[in-house]
Amino acid sequence: MGKSGRDWTQIYAIYGMDDWQTPIFLLIHAIIFSSLSIIFLHYFNPICSSIESLFPTLPTAASRFAAGFTGSVTALSAVCLFFAAANITYSAVSLRWDMAQRMLSAVPDWSTVKHALDVGCGRGILLNAVAMQLKKEGSSGRVVGLDMRKTALSTLRTARIEGVQEYVTCREGDARRLPFGDNCFDVVVSAAYVHKVGKEMGKKTAAAAAERMRVVGEVVRVLKPGGVGVVWDLVHVPEYVMRLREMKMEEIRVSERVTAFMVSSHIVSFRKPSHHMVGSSGEVRLDWRF
Repeated sequence: MGKSGRDWTQIYAIYGMDDWQTPIFLLIHAIIFSSLSIIFLHYFNPICSSIESLFPTLPTAASRFAAGFTGSVTALSAVCLFFAAANITYSAVSLRWDMAQRMLSAVPDWSTVKHALDVGCGRGILLNAVAMQLKKEGSSGRVVGLDMRKTALSTLRTARIEGVQEYVTCREGDARRLPFGDNCFDVVVSAAYVHKVGKEMGKKTAAAAAERMRVVGEVVRVLKPGGVGVVWDLVHVPEYVMRLREMKMEEIRVSERVTAFMVSSHIVSFRKPSHHMVGSSGEVRLDWRF
């Protein structure tokens, strides 16, 4: 049971998993390695004899060591694969929900939020968490979910199940070129998404890093002066912090380390300075119809 009062079965029943193939792949291989380790344990002496027949000059102690070492490595590999499958499943369901609740707490006053944006909304866990917070505060605000994939129908279905469909709309678009004007949103959030941008250029290349920085720049651009940005992401958060400092953002805060998807992750939150004017100001009008 998570901090939110929901267990993983409830969350999974509504949202499912985006990348269910990975834990299944890991689980299958964990079962294979477990079976091999059991075979090594059950047929240890015959395996030692086979090694001795293949390498007649090898001492008996060495053949037993080789069989025992191989069996141990196989068993350890099975344990690691089981752990990886469990961690990825947990990260995609329960942890993602719990991190969404933590991200909400980084915004000091939701009652004044009129326009919010979730960059890389996926199936809508964070998107709907924002919508539920707006509903709880009695706000007339709305939240836009943006994703490059055509997931709008499934995302709106989850919003309907959560009872917040009137607070949510979806747009298809590229986070590197957000389809919104300057100074549009009071709050911009993103969960475990920015690290995926530019992966086609190589995970550790300068080009990929530049693409991620473009996303950070776009988040700042569409925030209203005084608006709050909250990003939970994997591995690259220190890069985002450096970029935010270069852009003179205020109240930059980084959470403690949380292991997600087998790597380190952090939440970074910041406020856009009230005097930070990227473009023209004025009343913002957004079309909430899907």
